[in-house]
Amino acid sequence: MDDVDFDDLRLRARRMRATCIRMAHDGREGHLKSTLSCIDLLLALYGTWLRVSPDDPRHPDRDRFLLSKGHGVTALYAALAEYGFMPPSLLDTYAQPGGALPNHACRHALPLLEISSGSLGHGLGMATGMAYGMELDGRGGRVTVLMSDGECNEGSVWESAMFAAARRLDRVVAIIDNNNMQAVGRNDEISGGMPLDDKFRAFGWAVRTIDGHDLPGIVATLRGLPFEPGKPSAIVARTVGGSGVSFMEDQMMWHYRSPSAEDVERALAELGVAPLHRATP
Repeated sequence: MDDVDFDDLRLRARRMRATCIRMAHDGREGHLKSTLSCIDLLLALYGTWLRVSPDDPRHPDRDRFLLSKGHGVTALYAALAEYGFMPPSLLDTYAQPGGALPNHACRHALPLLEISSGSLGHGLGMATGMAYGMELDGRGGRVTVLMSDGECNEGSVWESAMFAAARRLDRVVAIIDNNNMQAVGRNDEISGGMPLDDKFRAFGWAVRTIDGHDLPGIVATLRGLPFEPGKPSAIVARTVGGSGVSFMEDQMMWHYRSPSAEDVERALAELGVAPLHRATP
């Protein structure tokens, strides 16, 4: 993977984390636990793998990326700004009334997005339907959906998983942000400890389990897709909620808590970079 500058990716990862923390403070919103856990996954996708260009983001044969865990949308906003899909100054409007960047993904507010999301458990169904329609239309492109592990409690996820396997949709990739944390508790306490990799495999998917913060490992895994011809692929990414900021890591309170000015200052000092956008007063 000599064509990938991992030092640059790691710098961008710190900057995206700083950006999300600043946005959460300015917008008086939370969800940093869920946002920071998926930064490295989004960075690897937009920085090295997805075939979609800011010069033609609606190309009919583009790769589609769907954020099913819509509460983590600041990570996606940061990635889109980082890679030139929208101006960084737009990030200052996050969670403002009537703005283009609401606190859950909305394609009517920001048409760059493939779907609106927030109510969990629907992204995989939309991804499989989208991929099936593209196949019927003879269109190219892959469909990747980023999901939370908590939303895998929803029966709609497994109905969609069965459909994708039955239709042999090997252009579908599900990435599960497996931080073992939901809004008010840990997955293994709320819904049992059955491994998600085994579960997807039982539903007919080809599966890899990876460290969701190891950028070289993530990139290598993406480059191995599809894992098996004729099977949809699932990547179970073991992550840490609040990753990258020591006092937020694996702390349940950062699902809903908005960071104070002191929290922001402490986090930015630890990350050692400024946010991508111009911070508001």
